[in-house]
Amino acid sequence: MCVLPVVVLAVVVFLDIVGGSWLPLLAAGPALAAATNGPRGVLGVGLLAATLGALLGHVSGAPTGEPAAVLTALLAVTAASGLASALRGRRERVLAAVRSVAETAQHALLQPVPETVGPFQVAVRYSAAAAEARIGGDLYALVPTPHGVRLIVGDVRGKGLPAVETAALVLGVFREAAYDEPDLLAVVGRIERSLARNLGADDFVTAVVAGYPRSGHLEVVNCGHAPPLLISARGDVTAVEATHPAPPLGLRSLAGQAPRLQHLPFAVGDQLLLYTDGVTEARDHAREFYPLAAGVARHVSDDPARTLSAVHEELLAHVGGRLHDDAALLLLRKQTADEQVPALPRMEAAL
Repeated sequence: MCVLPVVVLAVVVFLDIVGGSWLPLLAAGPALAAATNGPRGVLGVGLLAATLGALLGHVSGAPTGEPAAVLTALLAVTAASGLASALRGRRERVLAAVRSVAETAQHALLQPVPETVGPFQVAVRYSAAAAEARIGGDLYALVPTPHGVRLIVGDVRGKGLPAVETAALVLGVFREAAYDEPDLLAVVGRIERSLARNLGADDFVTAVVAGYPRSGHLEVVNCGHAPPLLISARGDVTAVEATHPAPPLGLRSLAGQAPRLQHLPFAVGDQLLLYTDGVTEARDHAREFYPLAAGVARHVSDDPARTLSAVHEELLAHVGGRLHDDAALLLLRKQTADEQVPALPRMEAAL
């Protein structure tokens, strides 16, 4: 039981003993207990308040009608508070169930990314604007395939469940195509065809799809998305502007432009940051956008998780504690040979 309602009762008793008629304020005890306790706690506080009211009325020699009126009011307030507490508890249980379902859906949709994939260290930070839902229209995935490590970061137009459904569609097609298709453009093509069949005329998805087919080289396809940030081993931060801009996924038939590969050198110690516009369009109280490139330059390190944690904290401080749009950050770093952990040999079973 929370002690605050009991403290309130003690204060009322003290004031009544010192002087004055404070008995009606005993009803504050069970009323306050409704916000902090379950029905049993409310009942306990109400019975305590009624007992104290009867004792104080008897000691003070109050007229018979006054203690009876106070006790009747206390019982009524206790009953109403107990009902309010039961309804509050029911709503909390429903909300907890919704959160659990949302968290399960998030893990199924945005599967956890391991800290190390092939020759890369990886870190992800994701924040949904709908804090209670924990999922939104931003998407990311990273999968090791026979054709090298492949990843996608994207942003679905719109909000709510339709955006989540579209994100699930994109990620499902990407995970399958990334493993099957040797050509990264073919992966993008399969996502485009799937969206063309399932999206409305005004719906689309901006995305960056990247792959690491051979050592030292990245392939990038930018479909109307914010340019990734390339961070050199020295700490220099450069925006990777698309050399051949392509329309967002789902709009190729309207734009008539096909995406093309962009090749980037990617040496040991280099890092690539992919993000959604919820990061770069986050504003402070003066309506200033968050300077992502400058923030990354301030906090870049050899540990992607530490870098993103610092950037994410700075981003939240910039907006005053809560983002108003979904935001995703995925940072990839090429490890040195010494940093890569060799696979342990399998132990043969003894005969």
